Amino acid sequence: MVFDRTGIIGESAGMQEIFELLDLAAPTDATVLLLGETGTGKELIARAIHQNSPRRDGPFVVVNCAAIPETLLESDLFGHERGAFTGAAGRKPGRFALAHQGTIFLDEIGELPITIQAKILRVLQFKEFDPLGSPRTQKVDVRIIAATHRPLLDEVREGRFREDLYYRLNVVTLTLPPLRRRDPDIPLLAHYFLDSYARKNNRAVKDMEPAVLQRLRDYDWPGNIRELENVLERAVIFCTGPILTLEHLPEPLRGQRHQNHATPMGSEREPSLMELEKELIFRTLEKVGHNPQQAAQVLGISREELDFKLRAYRWRE
Repeated sequence: MVFDRTGIIGESAGMQEIFELLDLAAPTDATVLLLGETGTGKELIARAIHQNSPRRDGPFVVVNCAAIPETLLESDLFGHERGAFTGAAGRKPGRFALAHQGTIFLDEIGELPITIQAKILRVLQFKEFDPLGSPRTQKVDVRIIAATHRPLLDEVREGRFREDLYYRLNVVTLTLPPLRRRDPDIPLLAHYFLDSYARKNNRAVKDMEPAVLQRLRDYDWPGNIRELENVLERAVIFCTGPILTLEHLPEPLRGQRHQNHATPMGSEREPSLMELEKELIFRTLEKVGHNPQQAAQVLGISREELDFKLRAYRWRE
């Protein structure tokens, strides 16, 4: 199948590589771990995986693990029976039950406490969980997509994230490139947000000055796509004419000087994360005599994930 990228904007090399991997992963039932900085569009990718999977007609349940108080997490995820705790006046299904025969997206999974991590691991291993206050184990058919901006291997080493859960999640891992590494996509995203917010706010703005687009491309975007969207929404609101100008941009962008997007004359562009990963995998395979099992051990990933990446990178022995 060809991955349906509806709603996802990206023509950069890094995003094309993401699309190729998604084309392989989405039609399966594999657990997917999305890595990347905050604001890089992990939830949008998770929704696209669900919509391109056999579970597309089932529910897609989003859980922001960082936004739920720790005291409510277990009940929110796994549900509870009446009287399970003070204030539990009736039975309430949790997010996993609501996601039955669909997909659950656990955003910022690195924020979960160890006790909840153990229960997530049980769902991954045995497809079951115990609602709070219930004597009956509940079965569930659900695909898990998880995301985090944290370096999970470092969290494992520090004892803040379970190693067994990490390897269970690390079946298919995708690292989304930050916006500062997606220069060709910035004009596409900027015009998309401009058109969208012009319609939403009943503004006549149709385009932007070349100088505005250049400032957008020069900026480093620490908040990634989410920050770009906010900047364009604000600019459209303050623009009363048909063309966005520099005066409609916030101060940090109006005074922006060239940073790291453009490449000096005669020099090469910086390689994408996936290009670096591909090179590392191929070099490792060569060093171990093209033995995939040894290469997976050296790289610190499962054999299944290595096989998946080799198919995506079109490795030929």
